[in-house]
Amino acid sequence: MARVASNPLCLHRFRPYLQASQSSLSPLKSTFHYQTKPRKFPTVYCQKSPDASETSTPAEKEVLEPGPVSDDTKREDTGASQDPGLPEFPNKDVNKRIAVVSLLAAAGLFLSSRLDFGVSLKDLSAAALPYEEALSNGKPTVVEFYADWCEVCRELAPDVYKVEQQYKDRVNFVMLNVDNTKWEQELDEFGVEGIPHFAFLDRKGNEEGNVVGRLPGKYLLENVEALARGEASIPHARVVGQYSSAENRKVRSVVDPRSHG
Repeated sequence: MARVASNPLCLHRFRPYLQASQSSLSPLKSTFHYQTKPRKFPTVYCQKSPDASETSTPAEKEVLEPGPVSDDTKREDTGASQDPGLPEFPNKDVNKRIAVVSLLAAAGLFLSSRLDFGVSLKDLSAAALPYEEALSNGKPTVVEFYADWCEVCRELAPDVYKVEQQYKDRVNFVMLNVDNTKWEQELDEFGVEGIPHFAFLDRKGNEEGNVVGRLPGKYLLENVEALARGEASIPHARVVGQYSSAENRKVRSVVDPRSHG
């Protein structure tokens, strides 16, 4: 408690502030006590509603705790992160299967081409009838002027082979190589300027027309059919397509007089 000092000036004594009456301090005390009271925040607990529908996913129901991640989980996360709209890249097994199927398809195509269309000019020349014999057997004749270096001749060989197999009993098929000097007279006689040059002769050896170069197979087929039936004329008497020039021929002489190659 404060000591009472003498007051020579007759000033009023003042009580210390702390000695205020209990009644005057009570409101302040109450106010101060309310303001300094620590605030308590309500705790919110999440629990499942009894009538809630089962629409939540397992990820929403479970609480994930930190821990080691397995390989399966990594793969699932990786798959989930990918865009479902993008196509997946094929793995090694799929690539191997595609390679095997492609190889088999290529092999089948190659074999079918060899079986059906693998006919060369050498094969046609070997099966052809000699020119002198064709003019003397009383059958109509198809004479083809060709060369081994002629690309169009090689390309048309399968078509010629098919027609020959169909009409070989009624029509003669002759192959004359323009590189052989033996056929210089025939080259001039039939006016061969480009090859392949197909000359169509009647039963007496008279030319009814010719077809030169790369053309649809029907031109050769229809002309041969007309010869086989003994018609007076052929439907395609003078037709010229893309051909190789006969001026590029590689002249060579052949000893065998019966050679038509």
